[in-house]
This record gives sequence, C-alpha cells and structure tokens, in this order.
Amino acid sequence: MEAVLAHLRGAIERGEYAIGDKLPSEAELCRTLEVSRPVLREALRALQTMGLTVSKTGKGTFVVANAVEDPTFGDYAASDLLEVRRHVEIPVAGYAAVRRTPENLDHLAHLLDRMEQETDTTAWVAMDTLFHLAVAEAAQNPVFRRVIEEIRDALARQSAFLNELGGRREQSNREHRAIVEALIDGSELDAVEAMSHHLDRVETTLTDIVRSPAGGKDTAPGAGTPTEGNPQA
Repeated sequence: MEAVLAHLRGAIERGEYAIGDKLPSEAELCRTLEVSRPVLREALRALQTMGLTVSKTGKGTFVVANAVEDPTFGDYAASDLLEVRRHVEIPVAGYAAVRRTPENLDHLAHLLDRMEQETDTTAWVAMDTLFHLAVAEAAQNPVFRRVIEEIRDALARQSAFLNELGGRREQSNREHRAIVEALIDGSELDAVEAMSHHLDRVETTLTDIVRSPAGGKDTAPGAGTPTEGNPQA
C-alpha cells in the first residue's frame, strides 16, 4: 500500500494528474500497478485523508490539491485535533494519576497487555481509542470522557493512518506503557510528561508523512518499488 500511495502521490505532486483531473478507474489502476483492489483502495483512502483527492460516488476520484498540507480525520483537521488533544489529554493524564481507582488501573493494564499482543491493525486501533477513553475515565470527570467520545472516530482514523504510513504501533505501545506506569505510581508530573511525549511523537510522525518527498524517482509498485524507509516515530 505504501508503494502505491507513494506512486500516486508523486504523480499528483509532479502534475501528472492536475487539480480537477479524474484518476483512472480502480480497475485500470489495479491493472497498471499490478496490485489488488483492497490495496489500491487503502492507498486511495490515504490520498483523500491527505487532502489530495476527493471521491465522488458514481463518478470516481478527483484531484483537488497538488501538495499535502493538513490531513483530515473524519470531521477534523489533524492540526485542530492535535491542538485539542494537547489541551485536554495532557491535563487529564495528570488528574488521572491523582484520582485513579484500582479498577481503573486494572482496566488500563489489561487493555495495554492486549494491545501489546495484538497483531491485527484494525483491532489494535479500536483498543487505542479505548485506551484514551480509559485514561479519561480515570480522571473521574464525565465531561473529559464526553470530549474524548466526541473525537473518538477521528482518533481511530488518525491512529490507523499513522500505523499504516508511520509504523507507530510498537512505539505507541511503549508510550502507553509509560502513561500507565505513571498512573500506577500516582505521579501527576510523570503522567503529564508521558502524555505530552506521546502527543509529541504523534505530531512528529504526522509531520514526517506530510513532508515525505514523493516526487523523486518513480517506479510503479508492480515493478518492484521498495517499501522500506517509511517515516518512523
């Protein structure tokens, strides 16, 4: 998928597909790039998340921008989402360290164990959003949980995007572990620092993906485009 995405993104950024152009049909792209339809659709979804294309039902996929600026996850731009997360989740982690109950800690520890053993990306992403909800619950303020619930779909979309393109899963697991350990210790300072570090890494990976050069040497995925070298956080 990464190779297909790099190929299509590069073609758009170089102007091979101009703003307003319709991309070839899925069948044609699959044939040209020698990939399966599920792989192609993942790449097309990523292009849309990056803001380069829009999909119109029954009409196809159209180019709307020639450079990646601010990915969109569901109803929210990545920059808006991160800004809110910093103002909500960092202090929430501090409150959770002070107010958490044994039941909160048991739930978080069990969830984290499952995440560290999970190999399926879809299942891991679902648990990722549950993890952040559980931290909010540990803060013992239902308003915090409601805020995280409101952005839950966007968080899941962002998590899937970062895992697919930024190799974030193992690093996220380590960052989540640091958050849980801070909550177990009851350290407000450590919890705030751990959540802040986690969000810093999210921002870094997003920035790496957005700035990743896609206009260099171009080889169709079916012809052996390397997929190594994806931005890591």
